[in-house]
Amino acid sequence: MAHLPQVKIPATYIRGGTSKGVFFRLQDLPERCQVPGAARDTLFMRVIGSPDPYSAHIDGMGGATSSTSKCVILSKSSQPEHDVDYLYGQVSIDKAFVDWSGNCGNLSTAAGAFAIHAGLIDPARIPENGTCVVRIWQANIQKTIIAHVPVTDGQVQETGDFELDGVTFPAAEIVLEFLDPSDDGEEGGSMFPTGNLVDDLEVPGIDTFKATMITAGIPTVFVNAEDIGYRGTELREEINGDPAQLARFEQIRIAGALRMGLIKTAEEAATRQHTPKIAFVSPPKDYRTSSGKDVKAGEIDLLVRALSMGKLHHAMMGTCAVAIGTAAAIPGTLVNLAAGGGEREAVRFGHPSGTLRVGAQAKRVDGQWTVTKAVMSRSARILMEGWVRVPAESF
Repeated sequence: MAHLPQVKIPATYIRGGTSKGVFFRLQDLPERCQVPGAARDTLFMRVIGSPDPYSAHIDGMGGATSSTSKCVILSKSSQPEHDVDYLYGQVSIDKAFVDWSGNCGNLSTAAGAFAIHAGLIDPARIPENGTCVVRIWQANIQKTIIAHVPVTDGQVQETGDFELDGVTFPAAEIVLEFLDPSDDGEEGGSMFPTGNLVDDLEVPGIDTFKATMITAGIPTVFVNAEDIGYRGTELREEINGDPAQLARFEQIRIAGALRMGLIKTAEEAATRQHTPKIAFVSPPKDYRTSSGKDVKAGEIDLLVRALSMGKLHHAMMGTCAVAIGTAAAIPGTLVNLAAGGGEREAVRFGHPSGTLRVGAQAKRVDGQWTVTKAVMSRSARILMEGWVRVPAESF
């Protein structure tokens, strides 16, 4: 039997924030994968190594976690006053699908840096030394992100002394601005789709929980740690090693998705794993991070733990950090109350790997809460570049 050779596709493997993914320029993809559809999804699954019943991604570029099973496409922007269009695909680990329903805030950092690396920015816009401002159109959620990327000798500066909890080594700081991050295009049509800052969320067969459901950065369902039997100081192993608790979190997530209008039936949640996120919050407490560092209650405003693709995240998703910062800025949400209540423009929260500061500017207009932007710092670094190879018959 004749076998087709592998196909070589130019690609770059980049860490962005506490995630990493395989980045492509749109024009470098095979022609049939340059448009949305089954061919593109199948290609990305094969690049990552999914679906993998072993949950190991041995035969692909993925790392068998939600943080490392990601693909990104960048192209010259189709939108006025933007530099690049950035499209993000969250590849399921053990199922055959790619979720296009949301953004990755961590890889948004890498999108700004990659835009420069990949020659998608006008060279006249890139300083010899200084900061290059990259205006990104986030195509999944139709929002603007501004990346402030450091440049040295005309190239993206990747090394530096900026430390990000959840990332082993320091790197150069990239500041991200998420403009108008509320996902008001969702079916709910509001930053708070239910119209309430706090709801009683009934989870069939389990219980009813207080919940703040918000669509800023990424649709997120926040519940109180204490209400679901946790302290808020848990690390990954304490959650991810308990299938019964993971199943309970998924039921809470599904109930939230239904209340937010993101899905019409519970069955739809199986093909929308990336959104909404489910997170639990608590007032500050002393705890020890996954790296063994001690965080004191006085160093943070609150504790947050969040799940991504059915597992507790090892640090914090960037988009969920935007949701945290936004909710914290609005008096009366569960996030705001866990942080002590009142008005605030920034919070520092504790997550399993350490702490993160995020700022948000929220205001009330005609009785509705809006957020003009959220700001946080991350870093990005190219890990490898060249070609990724996939069997020709696989897509």
